[in-house]
This record gives sequence, structure tokens and C-alpha cells, in this order.
Amino acid sequence: MFENLSDKLEKSFKLLKGEGRITEINVAETLKEVRRALIDADVNYKVAKNFTDEVKAKALGQDVLKSVKPGQMMVKIVRDELARLMGGTMADIDLSGNPAVILIAGLQGSGKTTFSGKLASFIKSKKGRQVLLVAGDVYRPAAIDQLKILGQQVGVEVYTEEGSKDPVAIAKNAVRYAKEKHINTVIVDTAGRLAVDAQMMDEIAAIKAAVNPDEILFVVDAMTGQDAVNTAREFNDRLDFDGVVLTKLDGDTRGGAAISIRAVVNKPLKFVSTGEKMDALQVFHPERMADRILGMGDIVSLVEKAQEQFDEEEARKLKKKLVKDQFDFNDFLAQIAQIKKMGNLKDLASMIPGVGKALKDVEINDDAFKYTEAIIYSMTPVERSNPSLINGSRKERIAKGSGRTVPEVNRLLKQFEDTRKMMKTVAGGGLKKMAGMKRRR
Repeated sequence: MFENLSDKLEKSFKLLKGEGRITEINVAETLKEVRRALIDADVNYKVAKNFTDEVKAKALGQDVLKSVKPGQMMVKIVRDELARLMGGTMADIDLSGNPAVILIAGLQGSGKTTFSGKLASFIKSKKGRQVLLVAGDVYRPAAIDQLKILGQQVGVEVYTEEGSKDPVAIAKNAVRYAKEKHINTVIVDTAGRLAVDAQMMDEIAAIKAAVNPDEILFVVDAMTGQDAVNTAREFNDRLDFDGVVLTKLDGDTRGGAAISIRAVVNKPLKFVSTGEKMDALQVFHPERMADRILGMGDIVSLVEKAQEQFDEEEARKLKKKLVKDQFDFNDFLAQIAQIKKMGNLKDLASMIPGVGKALKDVEINDDAFKYTEAIIYSMTPVERSNPSLINGSRKERIAKGSGRTVPEVNRLLKQFEDTRKMMKTVAGGGLKKMAGMKRRR
């Protein structure tokens, strides 16, 4: 996501490389390229022009310190202005109602139903609340079935009224049901159309009037570019929604909608969705996204993802095993499982400053660990617990059992041994620090 924009912005900043100071001429040249990069990324033209005008005003009024190069100063100004353009700070969802009702709106195919499932999982796991999903798309039977499947996956109840074609009544009855069952969060998935039409807008406005939602989220497909922004404007004029959700940011998108949408509708981006898995949902942080666009990474989000999977008691046990040289392939498998839970591997790598750019053209498969796991699962329980027992004949058997080669088995054994040595080295300090971080949260 944003790879092309990041590259073009980096090239534009190179115009200031070697310059001793910021002048109106070199700023104008740089910002011309910045504006071109934004428009190429499908950012709204007026938004791009206003953005570069603001940057120019701040750059020309900035005294560059002797220790800071003009190019570095320009990067900082653009970064701060990008963050401001996308909202400045993170905007949370309103869950103050009893029950809190969240209405999901958007066009057909934007990913509303999948997002509803992801949001249910997010609220259940991160906010510790009970959730009721409501199947309000009565025109597309597959939507109801899909929501039921998603509800099972994330462990929340799905309210449906088989045979009913009245989404307003369904939404009202669902809220009543949630009150009776003491469920404190209701997420209403609504019908969409292939384009904005009067019937759809009337219907969702009627649902809004009937259930008086605490939060209305407009879901939009980021791959539609400026059309996404135009559709958001039309929905906002009718619904006055509270926030925007961008889906499919992992697809072939130039990212312009993410940058433009706040400026056009004056409503915050609250979530971004990057995949089909139920945990592939991120709270939108403008400052962190600005850092990622400019190739600075996003260490804060990476640490948060790691902390979500970090178990203090397990860390203590692991530390003891490492110190006593008892770390085995069972522990190795457990570490792989934790990494996989953190999400898309390439997305994780992009959060590390400099790494995202280095891996731009490298294909990182989410099944990158499957061969490693196959080899380990081909070992006997005794071999997993005592890797030193694995001799030549055992390696041949393990290779055949996993469908891999003996050199691959050898490579894994070496990687395992290197990992064990490295983890033993940091066991005295690194894990202790992580435990301290967890306690302070």
C-alpha cells in the first residue's frame, strides 16, 4: 500500500539534496513533484493543491537549523501536514449507548459484511464487550449466510428474521432483542447497491431514524479511488455518518482515497481493512500512516501487535528453558504460531523503518512457514524435544515425511540452533523488558 506514492515523494525530496538552504525556488520545484505524486496516487486535485500550498507556507517560514538539512526539514513538514490532512489524531468509535448501536453503510461489494464480522471480533476481543450482528441485507440471501458464517468464526450471535423483507423492522427488533439478552453492542449490516440510488438512501435513512445509532460507519472500497470520495460525499449528505472505513488497502490501490476523504467530507477515517482474515483490521492512526507513506515505518503499531500476542507467564517459562538450554522444536513451533497471529508478514515488515522499501519487490508468502512446520511435524515427539538426536538416517526419514529435501532439513536445524543461541543471549534482558512493558500497559 502507498508504495508508488512513497517512491515518488522520496524522489521529490532529492531535489533539495545538497541545497544549503530552503528558498522559494527549490521549494517550488520540490512541491511541484509532490503535487504530481499525490495526483498520480489518485488524491483529489483540490486537496493536493491545498496541501502543497500549506507545505510551501510552512517551509518558507521555517528557519533551518544548522544540524538539519533542507531535505530533512521538508520531509518533516510534509509528514506533519500529511498527518493533519488525514485527521491529525486517531478517532475512536462511540460505544456509550446501552446497547451501543453501530450502523454499517456502503455500496454493494465494498466489503460491508466482512467488515461487520471484523468489527464484531475487534469489539469483542479489544473492548471486552458482547456483540450481536444483525443481518439487515434482505435482498441478497448470500449476505445473510455470509454473516452467519462470520459470526461463527468470531464467536458472536447473528440476529436474522428468515423470510422478512423489512430491514427497518429487523433492526428495531434486533435492538429490542439485545436489550432483553443484555448484549451491549449491536452491529447492523445493511444492504448496498451497485450505485447510489434513492431507494437505498431512503431505506438506510429509515433504519437510522428507527434505531438512533450511536455510530454510523461508511464502508468504502479503497480500490475505487476518487469514486470512493465522491460516494462518501453523497452518503454523508444524507446520513451525516460518524466515520469512514477503507477496505482492500492490501489490493492494487494507490491510496489516494485515504488521503483525500477526510478533507472532502470532514469525517475521520476510523478503520482500515487489509485482508479477508477476521483479525485483518487496523485502527487508523493518521500520524503512523504518514510515517509509513514517507518510508519511516510504524514501530509503534508493530510493538502493539507483538504485545497483543505476548503472554507474560509463557515468557517466564520460555526464559527458564532458554537459560537451561531446554528450548526445543515444540517451543519453536509456538513462536511461529505467535508470529503468524500478528498478521500479514509483508505488512509487518513494512512497519520496520527501511525494511518495507527493501522488500518492495520481494514476494513474501503468508504460507512462508508451512515448509518449516511440515518438517517439524514430521519429527517424532522425542526428536522435537531432543533435536540433538536427529542424525543422518533420521534426517532422511523427516525429509521424506515432509516432502522436502535433506539439505532443507539441515538448513532448518541450523536456523533452529542459531535462533536458540540468539534467544539465550537476550533471555536475561529482552524478555524481562517485554514483561515490564506488559505490566505498565
